Amino acid sequence: MPKAFPKEFREDVIRVYKDSDASMAQVAKDFGISPSCLKRWLAIDERNSSRPSGRATPATESDALREANKRIKLLEQENEVLRRAAAYLSQANLPKMMYPLVRELAADGIPIAVTCRVLKIARQPYYRWLATPITDAELRAAYRSNALFDAHRDDPEFGYRFLVDEALEAGEPMAERTAWRICSDLGWWSSHGKKRGGNGKKPGPPVHDNLCAITDRRGVTRHEFKSDRPNELWLSNITEHWTGEGKLYVCAIKDAYSNRIVGYSIDSRMKSSLAVAALNNAAARRGDVAGCVVHTDRGSQFRSRKFVHAINRHSMVGSMGRVGAAGDNAAMESFFALLQKNVLNRRAWATHEELRIAIVTWIEKTYHRRRRQASLGRLTPVEYELIMNPAATQVA
Repeated sequence: MPKAFPKEFREDVIRVYKDSDASMAQVAKDFGISPSCLKRWLAIDERNSSRPSGRATPATESDALREANKRIKLLEQENEVLRRAAAYLSQANLPKMMYPLVRELAADGIPIAVTCRVLKIARQPYYRWLATPITDAELRAAYRSNALFDAHRDDPEFGYRFLVDEALEAGEPMAERTAWRICSDLGWWSSHGKKRGGNGKKPGPPVHDNLCAITDRRGVTRHEFKSDRPNELWLSNITEHWTGEGKLYVCAIKDAYSNRIVGYSIDSRMKSSLAVAALNNAAARRGDVAGCVVHTDRGSQFRSRKFVHAINRHSMVGSMGRVGAAGDNAAMESFFALLQKNVLNRRAWATHEELRIAIVTWIEKTYHRRRRQASLGRLTPVEYELIMNPAATQVA
C-alpha cells in the first residue's frame, strides 16, 4: 500500500494549484503525483472548507463552556478576597492575624483553599486557630490587662510598679516587667510621669567640630569653657517657657571671659532666625568679634544655613557639641538654670510681653550688675570687664 503524503505537503500542493494558472495535470506533474490524486485532494479540501473550521462537537463545546464558567467564578472569588483583604488591612486597629478574614470569607461562600492561596497563608494553622481562636496565654494577658486598667482608672497617678500591687489584690499576679510591657503597649502611664518618646526625628550631623573638648593623656575628654580675653569664646543655647499665650523662646549668648550675656533674642517661634538675631545682636554690641569661637549644641537652629552664614559673615568660628550631652555646653546650661529658678518658675506668666520684660530686666539689671560670681572673684560680669579690660567694656 503506498505511503500517504504528509498533510503539510498536500496543503502546499493545493495552495500552489489555487494560486497559479497552470492546469491540474501540470501541477500534478510538477509535484510528482497523479492528476486523479490532486483532484481527490481538492474535493476533500472543498468539503472541509464548506464546514466552519475548528467547530467543536456539542459535547466538546459544553465542556469548554463549563471550564470557562469555572475559571470566571474562580477569578471572581480571588478578586473578592483581594478586595476584602485591602479593606481589612486598612482598618485603624490593625489585627495581628488574617484568620478572622478567612473565616468571614468562608461564611460568604468563598472556599478556604482559595483564600489561603491568594493570601499566601497555610491552611493547617488556620484550622488550629479555628478550633481554639483564643489561646490560654492570650486569655491570661487579657485578664491581666483588665486588672491593670481598672487600677489605673481608679488611681491615674500610679506607675506600673504600684499597679502590679493593685492587680495582685484583684487576683492577677504578674511580674513588674510584664506590667510594664502591658502598660507601655497600651499607653497607660502615671499622670506624674515624664513624657515618653521623642518626636521621631534623629538629630542631624554637626556642621562644626567641637573646639571646647580637651583630651588628656589618659584619653579622658573634658570641656574647657574659659577664656583669657573678651570675644574669644562665646556659648549659646535656647530655652523655652509656657505663658498664657503659648511658649516663649529665649536664645542667649554668653562670653566665657566674664560670663556676661552679650546678646539675646526672644520670640514666640523657635526658628533659625531666633539664633541669627541673637548672634547679630551680640556682634553689634561687642564690636570686633573676628576669630571668636561660638560654641552651641546640635540643635537644628544652630545647624541651619542662616546661622552658619551669619558666623561666616562676622568672621567667627563655629563649634558644636555632641547629641544629648548637656555637659558639652554646661556653662550655658548653668545660666539657663539660674534663669529658670529666678524668673521662669517664680510664677505663672499670662502674656509673652510680661515674661519678656521680666527676662530682660533680670539679665540686664540683676545678673549683669548685681549678681556676684565666685569664679569672677566675687565681682559682677560688668565689674569684671571694667576692671580687667576697660577697653572692651561696652555701655553698662
